[in-house]
Amino acid sequence: MSVQYISDSTGKITGVFIPISEWNELKGKFKEIEEIDIPEWQQKEVRKRLKDYENNPEQAMDFDVAMDEIEKDL
Repeated sequence: MSVQYISDSTGKITGVFIPISEWNELKGKFKEIEEIDIPEWQQKEVRKRLKDYENNPEQAMDFDVAMDEIEKDL
C-alpha cells in the first residue's frame, strides 16, 4: 500500500493519505468499512466537544499527559 503521511509544522504526523484506488480496494475487501452507524446522541456530543475546543483550545490536554494523569490515580 502506498500511503503518504501528513505532518504539521513540527513534524508530528497528523494524517494519512491513501490513494483512491487503494481505498476502493479496501472498501471492496471490507464491506463494513462505510457502514458504521454512529448514534445521533454521540454525533451531537462530538460536535459539542469540537465547538468547546474551538472556543477554548488552550484548555485541551495532550493525550500522553492526560494518560499519565489518569495512570497516577490508579
